[in-house]
Amino acid sequence: MLTRDKDSVEKSTFRLNTAAIIPDGYGNFIPCPELLTEDEAIRYLRLDINGPKNPRNTLKYYRDQGVLKAVHIGRNLRYPRKELDNMIEILLSKRRD
Repeated sequence: MLTRDKDSVEKSTFRLNTAAIIPDGYGNFIPCPELLTEDEAIRYLRLDINGPKNPRNTLKYYRDQGVLKAVHIGRNLRYPRKELDNMIEILLSKRRD
């Protein structure tokens, strides 16, 4: 479904309004929250399917490199979905260069 972006009505731009989903680990899909746990981030990036042996270390590597940002809420580490998407864009742009 295409919706007109409120901020750019004059520009006549459209943005695709789709809900993100992630695998639930049981063969089904669930709506993707804006803040993801480490396990949800691993599933969102599909690191659990034919991915690295330790996907948690992969997330930590990208955090240490400054490519991925996470936030501590209490003792829990959360990944904003926008940051995961930004990381993908950064990695894709490096690949193109």
